Amino acid sequence: MIAKIKEFFGGMRLNLKFTFVIILITAIPVAIATVYIFFAVENNLINEQRNYMEYKISQDSGQITSCLDSINMSVQLFLADEETNEVLCKAQNGIKLGTKKAVEYQETNITNLERVVSNNPTLYSVRVYATSDTIQEMNPILFKKSRMENMSWGKEEDPAGWHFGYYDTAFSSLTTRQETKLVGLVTPIIDYRYGRIGYIEAAVIMQKMFPNMYINDNNEYALLVAGEDVYRGFNEPKDFGEYEDDIIGGEHLSKVDPKGEVAYIKTGGHDLMVSYYPIKKFGATLVSIMDISESIGEVRTSRNVVLMIIVLLFVGLAFVINHIVNRMLRQFYLILSGIKEVEEGNLNVRIEHTTNDEMGELGNNLNNMLDGIQALMQENIDREILAKNSEIRALQNQINAHFIYNVLESIKMMAEINEEYEMSDAITALGKLLRYSMRWVSRNVKLRDEMDYIHNYMILINLRYDYEVHLSVKIPEELLEQEIPKMSIQPIIENAILHGIEPLGEESTIYIKGWADGDDFFIEVTDAGTGMTDEELEDLEARMQGQIEPAGGKSNGIGLKNVHDRIRMSFGNDYGLKISTRIGCYTKVMVHLPSTTRKVD
Repeated sequence: MIAKIKEFFGGMRLNLKFTFVIILITAIPVAIATVYIFFAVENNLINEQRNYMEYKISQDSGQITSCLDSINMSVQLFLADEETNEVLCKAQNGIKLGTKKAVEYQETNITNLERVVSNNPTLYSVRVYATSDTIQEMNPILFKKSRMENMSWGKEEDPAGWHFGYYDTAFSSLTTRQETKLVGLVTPIIDYRYGRIGYIEAAVIMQKMFPNMYINDNNEYALLVAGEDVYRGFNEPKDFGEYEDDIIGGEHLSKVDPKGEVAYIKTGGHDLMVSYYPIKKFGATLVSIMDISESIGEVRTSRNVVLMIIVLLFVGLAFVINHIVNRMLRQFYLILSGIKEVEEGNLNVRIEHTTNDEMGELGNNLNNMLDGIQALMQENIDREILAKNSEIRALQNQINAHFIYNVLESIKMMAEINEEYEMSDAITALGKLLRYSMRWVSRNVKLRDEMDYIHNYMILINLRYDYEVHLSVKIPEELLEQEIPKMSIQPIIENAILHGIEPLGEESTIYIKGWADGDDFFIEVTDAGTGMTDEELEDLEARMQGQIEPAGGKSNGIGLKNVHDRIRMSFGNDYGLKISTRIGCYTKVMVHLPSTTRKVD
């Protein structure tokens, strides 16, 4: 048999031998690679969903921690209110408050406690229930015992502790949202003289503490397991009961990692990704479930289709391989010759007379690669030059010695004339300013540090003038953690003062506003100064773009160009400064930067 095969193969024409060998050595690896790739795709899909579920655990942790902090802080604040405790003690003894005392108590303590609750958007309510009905109710904080007994947990012998999934039934449905599920902590108020005198109920909306239980997605749902009780959202699939025991039954929950874990479970014909997040404070576990059966099924179907297509492709390929091989070899040697010249250092070589097949495409790609290498080399050279120029300009943009001299002279004069301690404050601000501006350890800093620097800078600026330049800042707290190039706001402030406010010679305000937009964020600096003409604005923009070389003088624009160049050098040409102005009204500089919570190319 082997002899016949050898005889048959030996008598074949050369082009058929090439065809047979090529098909043999490519078809087998391609088939194996295809199976492996789809296996890897399936694993990657599972890992992506696992990472997503781990991310959801971190989201759940943050949201639950935030709600817990709000509840605990409000409970401690209410427990520390001695006036409320005294009112509860009197009610315990059947003593009612007089009209004057009741009005005074409501206008002070009740109002302050109500303000604490209303200023915290996380809280649904914080209420104090007396242990008797003799107390005078003061909505929305202080209530009688009978109100507490209207609640589902109020009928328990000892209602203290956490309660889940209950409704606000303290009042009629006309005054409260009784269709909204709540989670709350009931804390007893204990007096050393009279024992338990009341209860504090701090509650948040169930959906706010456990948002994943209310996701409107047919493939995602979540539930809270607290001992024998299971609290469910509104999106649980109909067939969940068939495999509920495989997810939360038995001793599985008791073995979950306290930090949370994610498991891939196959049950009842479903591929499920399940995350478990134990909540020690509640003695409960938040279970999030994602049904990925559809995605896994699509991958497996695609794998079978691709394998069939590969088989058909190789059958057809066998009929044309001989012609293609000849053209590929001719083009191959031409490309190989060009590669050898590149190895010898000749980057100017190009592959000419390329064909339209794969080898011709390889020749074109090689040409494109050589063009890209040369362009990249030139770009790197230009970038290095820009980096050096930007660093030099950044040093030039630091506070000059004449400014420091004026500031110190102003501080000295205040100390001598007023004999006050303002000199100490001014020197402190100046010290912070100098330490920040001279510390060039890293290129980027947090916006919070830059704004601290600006506040110190404005303290010193206001020593120089007979009028005051105010600073109005509206930047969200979370935006202060973003990174910006160091010393990028101060030159804008300095320009606003020198060119916009100083010519007016009167009290004015600089407004700084920040906001996020998708993956980017913006810092806007506006002065109510003299503004610029259209011609002046065009000239400034040309200097910033490098179309006009900045000259010496007060209005050369080198500070703004330095900031613009450093932002583009750090984050790319899509970012930088944008200026708008109106003569006699204002000048507005908008800083466009990428959010540092995502990776910047």
